[in-house]
Amino acid sequence: MKGIAVLGSTGSIGVSTLDVVMRHPDRFRVVALTANRNVARMAEQCRLTRPSYAVMADAGAAAALRDELSDMPAPPEVLAGHEGLNVVAALPDVDYVMAAIVGAAGLMSSLAAARAGKRLLLANKEALVVAGAILMRAAADNGATLLPIDSEHNAIFQCLPPDHAAGLARGGVERILLTASGGPFRQATAEALSAVTPEQACAHPNWSMGRKISVDSATMMNKGLEIIEACWLFDTTPERIQVVVHPQSVIHSMVQYADGSVLAQLGNPDMRTPIAHALAWPDRISAGVEPLNLFEIARLDFEPPAPERFPCLRLAYRAASEGGTAPVVMNAANEVAVASFLDRRIAFNDIGSIVERTMDALPAESVDLSGLEHVLDVDRRARAIAEQTTAAAVA
Repeated sequence: MKGIAVLGSTGSIGVSTLDVVMRHPDRFRVVALTANRNVARMAEQCRLTRPSYAVMADAGAAAALRDELSDMPAPPEVLAGHEGLNVVAALPDVDYVMAAIVGAAGLMSSLAAARAGKRLLLANKEALVVAGAILMRAAADNGATLLPIDSEHNAIFQCLPPDHAAGLARGGVERILLTASGGPFRQATAEALSAVTPEQACAHPNWSMGRKISVDSATMMNKGLEIIEACWLFDTTPERIQVVVHPQSVIHSMVQYADGSVLAQLGNPDMRTPIAHALAWPDRISAGVEPLNLFEIARLDFEPPAPERFPCLRLAYRAASEGGTAPVVMNAANEVAVASFLDRRIAFNDIGSIVERTMDALPAESVDLSGLEHVLDVDRRARAIAEQTTAAAVA
């Protein structure tokens, strides 16, 4: 029986994780759930799974949750703030930590889990984008196991040789083929993109996701973040990662080998598949996902991404190549720009230009591996510049 902490339990990944966990009560026990402010859904999840701890990042929401659960025979201990997140990520009776908090806000708790030597199921790609060197060192130094939840990285993990940690070239790997759906604007014209609304950007053709990640998919920044994530997870360089647009989202990624073989992982676009894989690894368990029907699919299409349509992809390759703090700056600027777009303050096409201007204003520095202070300082400076750039775009 493995104890599970789900960080970000009220989001789409968290909900899918609990769906898989509840299918296997003989294997998993929910120890802790965390959320930001969604008291109603958190209360519902607590009554269903009966965790020992519940954490709300917002202090007011934590107080409301205590009141909401006061009638439970044995209510969970309710904690608040980032300190509470770090506490439950390192609890002795937690074996696996699902890190599903969106954005850089999930960095500290992911690092706490790595330092506590947990099996870290990483659905928060920004943790690696912002502090990959620090997080990977913490995992190695403390015996943590880091398993990717992003469907693409989980697919790559499944297609790599078992000893890939010793080096991809040693295993005969030539390159990673990172698939992308192309999002809702795969064939849109530049004129059409200039008039995109938040509702259109969030209407992904294949996946049901949160608003921020949906916009990232529409700009292909999500794929750019995944390039940087893959470099850290699989100890490779951006030059050995090729993005392949595959609109059906059936092949989740591929690995090309020196002998000419290309191994691919296929499945329906349902996040419960990679979640179940990481929870049970190296075993396999039911995820509640419908089997893939190849006869219904009938065809699989592939095309290169259009660089003029997706400038964020170019910026991500630039950040990956520059290294150091360049990904920190890129991610911070993107979070500011996407939030501004969702608030209807800027146009869709402004997202990439705000990111690029912020990167130009803050050249890459070497990352101080002794702690997060330097990374967080760069993150703050980048956000301030991105806010100024956004204000100028609005004016």
